Amino acid sequence: MLKPWIRVALLAGLSALAVHAALAAGHGSKAHWGYEGAEGPDNWSKAFPRCGGNSQAPIDIKGPFAAASAPIGVRYKPSKLRIIDNGHTIQVNYDAGSSMRVGKERFELLQFHFHRPSEEKLDGEAKAMVVHFVHKSAAGKLAVIGVLLEEGKDSETISTLWSNLPKHAGKETVVSRVTIDASRLLPASLDYYHYMGSLTTPPCTEGVAFYILKHPVQVSKAQVAAFPYEMNARPVQPLNGRQVAESGK
Repeated sequence: MLKPWIRVALLAGLSALAVHAALAAGHGSKAHWGYEGAEGPDNWSKAFPRCGGNSQAPIDIKGPFAAASAPIGVRYKPSKLRIIDNGHTIQVNYDAGSSMRVGKERFELLQFHFHRPSEEKLDGEAKAMVVHFVHKSAAGKLAVIGVLLEEGKDSETISTLWSNLPKHAGKETVVSRVTIDASRLLPASLDYYHYMGSLTTPPCTEGVAFYILKHPVQVSKAQVAAFPYEMNARPVQPLNGRQVAESGK
């Protein structure tokens, strides 16, 4: 049985990441954070000690790479559009029933959200944006698929999302006449880079498995410019001895 305050958070449409963090910490935090100035990433660890951990995300992905041991697969179904501006990003909360698999382990898709520019870098280069698909297993483990977004042609899915942006932050908007298919934001190939990291926002809880897809998806320059946050990406973090694995070698 969920505790009342957790149920309230879920019903209010708060980030699934924030709910996970609350479950881990046992209570919510009232500390403010952002991406610039005194509340920016350089100071997150003062209010959120986990942000100073040794296995933080995002990272700059570069070789040499280990060989990935398990393929990933996705089974995403269309969902009614439940979209929220949570004050830090635009997030789409997803209907139950969609999932990814890593080997034989299943992870339910909870939500996806965006960062501008991309948080992960490839050999020091960031893309225009990244979309993070957040999943959770029955055992409570988190797995994130990251899709890099590069400037190119219009994305029909992004056009649908941006056409239905909430007018106010902090409240989920349910657009019952619109369905969204998360699989349309994935490239044809699911080859990936894998590393173990953390939530990329406070409280920066570690133990999150990241699968950053090798092949980017295109969005137009105008669609990037229309994203409500000019910058909401945490800087890359030290590897501290971690090695990145690569599939499809």
